[in-house]
Amino acid sequence: MKTVRVTYTARQEYAGQNQQNIQKVMSDLQQLNHPGLLYHCCVNADGKTFVHTAFFKSEQDERVLLDLPSFKSFQQQLMASGPEVPPKQELPAFVGSSHNMFNA
Repeated sequence: MKTVRVTYTARQEYAGQNQQNIQKVMSDLQQLNHPGLLYHCCVNADGKTFVHTAFFKSEQDERVLLDLPSFKSFQQQLMASGPEVPPKQELPAFVGSSHNMFNA
């Protein structure tokens, strides 16, 4: 399993569009219902600092997200917007969950 966490701060004037782009990605992922991928995003109280966390059962499952057209568009638009704090990727080690994430 691989865990990826990405944190960044969008410009205030772009934060709403960023949320819409994220919602499109989530809608597409919900439609796919891919069993080896769990992905969520939260925004901090400032309304512009976003924290994305993804759990992948395998590298192939990670490709599902990375190859998703709405995810590619989200990334491109975010970088073009000139974030206040650019995305920082971390790879935390998974310890446990309150439920079996991948039904394994």
